[in-house]
Amino acid sequence: MSTLQKTVTQKNLTPQQVVAELNKYIVGQDDAKRSVSIALRNRWRRMNADEEIRDEILPNNILLIGPTGVGKTEIARRLAKLAEAPFIKVEASKFTEVGYVGRDVESMIRDLTDIAINMVKTEMRDRVEEEAREIVEERILDILIPPVKKNQGNSNNSSPGFDANSGDQDFNPQSASDQELNERTRKKFREKLRNGELDEREIEIEVQKSGRSPMMQVFGPQGGMEEMGINLQDMLGNLGGQKKTKRKVTIEEAREILLEEEAEKLIDHESAVQEGLERVQKQGIIFIDEIDKVAESSNNSKGGGGGGPDVSRQGVQRDMLPIVEGSNVSTKHGMVKTDHMLFIGSGAFHVSKPSDLIPELQGRFPIRVELNSLTEEDFFDILTQPKNALTKQYQAMLKSEGVDIEFTENALKEVASIAAQVNDRVENIGARRLHTILSSLLDELLFAVPDDISSGDITIDKDYVNKQLDDLVKDKDLSQYIL
Repeated sequence: MSTLQKTVTQKNLTPQQVVAELNKYIVGQDDAKRSVSIALRNRWRRMNADEEIRDEILPNNILLIGPTGVGKTEIARRLAKLAEAPFIKVEASKFTEVGYVGRDVESMIRDLTDIAINMVKTEMRDRVEEEAREIVEERILDILIPPVKKNQGNSNNSSPGFDANSGDQDFNPQSASDQELNERTRKKFREKLRNGELDEREIEIEVQKSGRSPMMQVFGPQGGMEEMGINLQDMLGNLGGQKKTKRKVTIEEAREILLEEEAEKLIDHESAVQEGLERVQKQGIIFIDEIDKVAESSNNSKGGGGGGPDVSRQGVQRDMLPIVEGSNVSTKHGMVKTDHMLFIGSGAFHVSKPSDLIPELQGRFPIRVELNSLTEEDFFDILTQPKNALTKQYQAMLKSEGVDIEFTENALKEVASIAAQVNDRVENIGARRLHTILSSLLDELLFAVPDDISSGDITIDKDYVNKQLDDLVKDKDLSQYIL
């Protein structure tokens, strides 16, 4: 069993466990949670199925349909974190078909591959961090107290960087060799390093300097040229080799700089690339937002026009189709197969409908889930239930200033009611409206802390909410009259 399969086996969350985890951050949308939890579990099932049929089991891609701000993106993002899988969010409207200026759809596979390899490298760095710290400690000690060579004769001269006044009072340097003195001093300084006593002391270190020059960058506009541009840039940038430069920094800063450098040396980059490629092919999740923007609306199709933006939209769909179906994409790390990647499409579909996508692409998103618009009760739950609720975020921020704020239940119900009213009156942007409401509600308080209010307990009640948000509720939206 490969390293990747072992990782998947250990992360074998059941569908119900996935839903329970999603419930900690996302309110409602039970159908969507259920669909993505099954999709995630099916990946584990495929990885543990018989080898004879494993490659034949393809993922069931999902199309999330619903207005903005109802949790589509959050569901996909949380799903990727649960699975510890390579994840990327792209906007379909940013792509153009081959031949037009803009990014081609294959670039999302290249970006996801880079993310997967970086994930693996980060995990490898974590595994070698302890070893790297020991090497860094020795490097810093070598700067402070350079080691004495064994063939060096006895001498009472102090080593560069050694402070004779900091030596042990009971130790007589005249009766010991330079090497013994050096080792004794290094031991004492090692203890000081570990205790952080020398963190503010400045030292001069040698660090790797990239040979890449800004003038040598090559930019590829699109398609294969984009990848070629990256490769040429790397090739030209490495012509100068790895140069070193000296920097004067504190020991605390030096420790972080050298730790990154030593950890980079200890990891096996070739293995990281291979494991990253395997992970992106078997665990990669691509969230294609605004997929409805590349669908040709029914109204336009009835008009019979042959040109315009709809031609380009269909071109993007045609370019996207082979990737979603399963194809090989060339990256600077090698070929990447997309057959077993999970694609989650998302769109509001206000103007167009899912049926306006080209039939072949529709067929590649067999699971369709409609997300519900958020109600006043949902807004209240969003403010109170999730682990990362906005109210908890503001409480944590003000707590750092020594101020404790508490929201009464009636206050939060009023905030939820106002958010629902504003969404109905202006434009429905879902839960994102709560960011605007709470920002307006706490504006005076956030400005007053810590100058006017440096500590204490503050209670936000319904009266305070009405006082602060009265103008927001009464004022009519004038944006429709602004040219």
